[in-house]
Amino acid sequence: MEEKEISKAVIKRLPRYYRYLGELIEEGVERISSNDLSKKMKVTASQIRQDLNNFGGFGQQGYGYNVKYLYTEIGKILGLDILHPMIILGAGNLGQALANYVDFEKRGFELVGIFDINPVLEGMGVRGIEIKMISDLPFFLKEKKVEIAVLTLPKNRAADMAEILVKNGIKAIWNFAHIDLDVPEDVIVENVHLSESLMTLSYNLSKYTRDHKEK
Repeated sequence: MEEKEISKAVIKRLPRYYRYLGELIEEGVERISSNDLSKKMKVTASQIRQDLNNFGGFGQQGYGYNVKYLYTEIGKILGLDILHPMIILGAGNLGQALANYVDFEKRGFELVGIFDINPVLEGMGVRGIEIKMISDLPFFLKEKKVEIAVLTLPKNRAADMAEILVKNGIKAIWNFAHIDLDVPEDVIVENVHLSESLMTLSYNLSKYTRDHKEK
């Protein structure tokens, strides 16, 4: 049976569902209706039901959703029930900040290595992980069965590094470099362009200011 194509908009909402459900578990909430979840999510109850129906629904009429069960099932849909070994390429400020983000482990992402090209950083530890040189990368990727590479290198080095990663079997890149990577179709890239996000925020702030001046 052919798998149903899920829209990108739905996929982008799934991590939010997961986060809010995690908060509800911490608050001791056992079940929740789509109406109550909609107030937290700031989307309509019908949108929530429609989103979750893509994966089987999970709710019961008159009962709502079992929070722990829904949390677990969305985690499985997101692949968080499987451990994903990952590395960080670039041990500068951003790379080290990401390495120190302990929530990765809680979500099933295991940071197994940090790499850089600066020999001054070789052997330094970040949260117990020793910074290695790029020359060690090919062997390390195979030995640790790395799935995800986090790219925080400068723009002028990112493209070459992506090529090395692809040649050594990496199929998923979390790209923080200010460049659109040219990779084969079977390699998944999630771009995080911080300056673009900030410019979007600036636009929305300017629009809000203009709209309120006109009133």
